[in-house]
Amino acid sequence: MRLRRVDRIAFLIAMLLIATLAAPCVAHAQDQARRVLNWETGDHRSYLVPALEVPAFILGLNVFNRLFLASDEYDTDWDSIRKNLTATPEFDQDPFSVNQLGHPYQGGIYYGLARSAGLSYWESSLYTLLGSYVWEIAGETTRPSINDLITTGIGGTFVGEALFRMSSLLLEGGGERPGFWRELGAALISPPTGLNRLVFGDRFDAVFPSRDPAISIRLRIGATLTTRVEDEARSVDAKEQEGSADFSMVYGLPGKPGYRYRRPFDFFLFNFTLVPNASSVQNAIENVSIRGLLVGDAYEWGDDYRGVWGLFGGFDYLSPQIFRLSSTDLSLGTVAQWWLTRTMALQGMALAGVGFGATGTVADRAERDYHYGVMPQTLLGLRLIVGDLVMLEALGRQYLVIGEGRGTDSNDPVGRDFVTRGVLGLTVRVFGPHALSLQYVVSTRDARFSGLPDRDQSVQTISLAYNFLGQRRFGAVEWRPAEMNR
Repeated sequence: MRLRRVDRIAFLIAMLLIATLAAPCVAHAQDQARRVLNWETGDHRSYLVPALEVPAFILGLNVFNRLFLASDEYDTDWDSIRKNLTATPEFDQDPFSVNQLGHPYQGGIYYGLARSAGLSYWESSLYTLLGSYVWEIAGETTRPSINDLITTGIGGTFVGEALFRMSSLLLEGGGERPGFWRELGAALISPPTGLNRLVFGDRFDAVFPSRDPAISIRLRIGATLTTRVEDEARSVDAKEQEGSADFSMVYGLPGKPGYRYRRPFDFFLFNFTLVPNASSVQNAIENVSIRGLLVGDAYEWGDDYRGVWGLFGGFDYLSPQIFRLSSTDLSLGTVAQWWLTRTMALQGMALAGVGFGATGTVADRAERDYHYGVMPQTLLGLRLIVGDLVMLEALGRQYLVIGEGRGTDSNDPVGRDFVTRGVLGLTVRVFGPHALSLQYVVSTRDARFSGLPDRDQSVQTISLAYNFLGQRRFGAVEWRPAEMNR
């Protein structure tokens, strides 16, 4: 690519600034090689390192976008910064996948840089919010975006903490000195964690202590058949057959003796579904769902029921071929397990709350791509676990989006979207960690907006998949003394 002279100069200046910002950090790490982070007490954590790294990342991202994207919205200067400092925030017009998926991940990078330097969840959240604000002011020439401040500054903390916890858990399994493959895997899950461990050596090598949570892990690879699609003004040809890959983790299941919920995300669930043969990278991500306990506590009823309740933070991204939805939310609710018999357990989750997000049709050129709005929502999930052989599961999510279409003119349509996602599944263990599963998924959207045609959309799929399970009894937690000794 042939660069203009001003671009070459900007690039060199940016690289020099990044090197300048990083140099004090490296020197500090070398001078303090014997000072090692203590996660339990917080000793030797660093507020300076992420305070330098976050602006350096913002600068590097701005320069990259300026050089390689065909857009002038990254050509920031002092005039654009001064203008943005006094501008009223608005809803921007960036593509859905950029706003609702790229920005939360970008916020997760800000968050991870602070978290892996030893800061707490709430301290790291401040860096994320400030990083989001700096990007809106100095990273783009467009006016600050309300939706970006929410998805990056708040959604980014939920994404970042889940990735940090999973990365740390992988490292923890390798003892005090995790091997090369664990370090590489941890860096792929949470790049900021890998960066700080590599650059600062012993300073941030201490592995975050999980405190031994009960965990359920499942990796699923299979084939999906689309059995029915309803869309009056079909703008996308839904694929009848697709490959699919799905990873899910539940961290901190209730009932584990001695485990306490003292830190944000001591309980969380993470689910990620990928469709490798989709038409584009953004369409390949079919589902991302994160729910983490921010503040709460455990409770119990009798000998057979254990649970945890409190305030949960969540992020959802849903893209079932013909429409999309994304939400950053706060919910009240509970997660629990009930032993029905000696070998049969019922696990459940019930949440209700409100968020902010967007939903809309995929690639419909005749109408606005999506709508922003306040988003009341509910989630109800159940798992019936029968011994070590069979698991039946059901999950329902509902979202009511109340708001307006994207854009800045006075004719933005106002209305509401009602989105429902239902999942039914059967998993049968074949031997060891290997299992087969059959899953039915229905996703529906009912949209009513002034000035636009009503839209009823629905996608139904059936999947057959191989499952690799990371635990016995499909993650059912055993706390009954008589049964633990069997």
